[in-house]
Amino acid sequence: MAPTLFDEKPNPGDLIEIFRGSYQHWAIYVGDGSVVHLAPPSEIAGAGVDSMMSVLAEKAIVKEEEFWDVIGTNKWIINNILDEKYTPRPADVIVREARRKVGNEIPYCVFRGNCEHFVTELRYGQPESRQVRKAGETALLVGLAGAIGLGFVALAGAFLGGNKKEKEKENNTQ
Repeated sequence: MAPTLFDEKPNPGDLIEIFRGSYQHWAIYVGDGSVVHLAPPSEIAGAGVDSMMSVLAEKAIVKEEEFWDVIGTNKWIINNILDEKYTPRPADVIVREARRKVGNEIPYCVFRGNCEHFVTELRYGQPESRQVRKAGETALLVGLAGAIGLGFVALAGAFLGGNKKEKEKENNTQ
């Protein structure tokens, strides 16, 4: 297995974050050059999860595939994101549980049951997705910015409109 940017090699039970442009795909390293991950049922073997169609699927299949087949040419890192929040389960338990799920088709929801939820539940016993939380925070900020922007537009309109009306009054009285 080739080294990552930081010359690290994953250990069994490590979470692997794969950068796929507008989103991240997650897998869990199970040893022997393999990962377990969620993939849409239509995905062909060895193709990885390169399309946005994987995000739109309603169901996913748990697959064990070769590390580099899933990574492809994408950048990746070992990212055990919740180690400070939760105690990771023992690696042998993570690997055994991950492999036990291989072949199962499970409901997929980008907000409540995505590939990140899947791997964090295996590692920590808690399904969590920072990617979804960040997207929610971004949507909230965009919504707030939009509301504030509309407020300024309304205020400016009232102010400018008020000046226009005052000028019209002045013109009518002269």
